[in-house]
Amino acid sequence: MVTLIAAIFVFLMVILFHEFGHFIIAKLVGIKVNEFSIGMGPKIFQTKKNETKYSLRLLPIGGYVSMEGEDEKSNDPRSFNNVPAKYRIAVVAAGAIMNFALAIVVFSVVSFNIGMQTTTVAETLPGSPAEIVGIETGDKIVRINNVEIKSWNSIVNEISNSNPAEDMTIEVVRNGEKKNFVLKPEVNEENRVIIGIMPTLKKGFIPAIKGGFQKTISTLMLMFEFIKMVFKGQVTTKDLSGPVGVIYTIGEAAKYGFTDLLFLTGLISVNLGFFNLLPIPALDGSRIVILFLEIIRGKAIDPEKEGFIHFVGFIALILLMLTITYSDIMRINMFRR
Repeated sequence: MVTLIAAIFVFLMVILFHEFGHFIIAKLVGIKVNEFSIGMGPKIFQTKKNETKYSLRLLPIGGYVSMEGEDEKSNDPRSFNNVPAKYRIAVVAAGAIMNFALAIVVFSVVSFNIGMQTTTVAETLPGSPAEIVGIETGDKIVRINNVEIKSWNSIVNEISNSNPAEDMTIEVVRNGEKKNFVLKPEVNEENRVIIGIMPTLKKGFIPAIKGGFQKTISTLMLMFEFIKMVFKGQVTTKDLSGPVGVIYTIGEAAKYGFTDLLFLTGLISVNLGFFNLLPIPALDGSRIVILFLEIIRGKAIDPEKEGFIHFVGFIALILLMLTITYSDIMRINMFRR
């Protein structure tokens, strides 16, 4: 039951923010919106304000925005296909942008609850490389291997990307004086390069907002790294998660409390926004590419050809999703419990 409630919460949050992005920008640029729905399936409640219906539907798995002329021909001057292409690009991109905005908000709340990680050492782990060379609580790390350190994420990146077989130089500030340490990092059980330090956490409204932006940006950077790995052939379906895998992960996060669930919501929201902007047929990214081509050509792409492109992309995505779902079921051993 906890997993079900947590999954509904997460999916509603990320999908509704996505659809609200489309909705609010469509309204702002004058596109006629026929319906804005919370949930899918049969209607439970519906009201109408001006020209737009607002619906609450039975299945709490997201929502949708129905715009005039979005998927069919319309002579209405305010239909989606009859407004300038630049406005349509804004409407299509707004969904992903709202997902990034949601991520900033939830990561900020998480940072406010647990504190923002700083570059000051809170403690060194017993027997760790950092403790052995003399790094102490209160030391502020300013450089690693001559690379300037500005955040805890940059510390993690420099250490993680270093060669554990080579010496690492760490410069700290202690009581206003700079000190340099040379150590050899180690690899832990998770195959991560570490030196054995924990960060000091700083709480407050401004640090929380800063933490929200930093975590959203760092998550986006990880997505770009993932795409690089895809092109290098370093990713298989075992490295991906479909709905089954996501729901399982949400359930696991929910066991540890609301803050962990919020953190996962932020990660999923960034993933959804990023994935939707990829130029893959049937996704928002491909629609944006087609709209830019329309601006360059000075005329719209044949709707039938565009529809066929999106249809092929949709089928390909469904097949990929089925493959990933099967992989999730086998990995989680769902039917063996």
